[in-house]
Amino acid sequence: MNQAALGGGSPTIRLVIVPVLISLVVTLWRLTGELLTWSTFFFNPEAGGVGAVIGITWLAPIFGIYFALHLAKNNDGPSSWRRAIGFAVIGFVLLMAGGPVQGFLVEKDFLGGLVFIWLLAALTACLQYLGWPQFFKTVLAYGLGARLPVILIMALAMHGSWGTHYDAIPPGFPEMGWWASFMWLGFFPQLVFWIGFTIVAGAFFGIPAASLVHRRRTAVETPP
Repeated sequence: MNQAALGGGSPTIRLVIVPVLISLVVTLWRLTGELLTWSTFFFNPEAGGVGAVIGITWLAPIFGIYFALHLAKNNDGPSSWRRAIGFAVIGFVLLMAGGPVQGFLVEKDFLGGLVFIWLLAALTACLQYLGWPQFFKTVLAYGLGARLPVILIMALAMHGSWGTHYDAIPPGFPEMGWWASFMWLGFFPQLVFWIGFTIVAGAFFGIPAASLVHRRRTAVETPP
């Protein structure tokens, strides 16, 4: 049986494996920093961990650019760059606009606000499939690889009350057992919202960058 038959030859797996490992290192670095109470500027242990310098959220646009450039270089670009860019912009704008709406909803119904932003993230991520299917599949694979370790860490942290942002309960969240809390604050947000965000942010930054490089390369290769 050859390597491809075993799955080791998958171009997508080969493309995302190093970014996934980098994300794992950053995740473990952040966890260590919060457990050892290092600077909150770099390792914010509060609920959501908003604004922390060390975190894999910032890697979404970086790897989005990397994946888009790689796919375009290997002649695996979208059927229409204009269409792909359009869906990337629409998805990003809709997802960012959903933030304030979610903030309003959680004041009325915390869980309802979570479901709203999950659905919006899933919808805006799926739009990217319409613009550039292979890019969507690639970033989806990366997102799964990057976020599954976070899900495991959150389950352990919430069960053991580690005092990190991985187990912090946000204000207004209804009282419930650790398992239910984990599902609402850990499992579904990581699997739906954060993977959706990774796809949308990656597309917003990556597709225009790849389009520009593709256009310049085409202009150079085209004889006068």
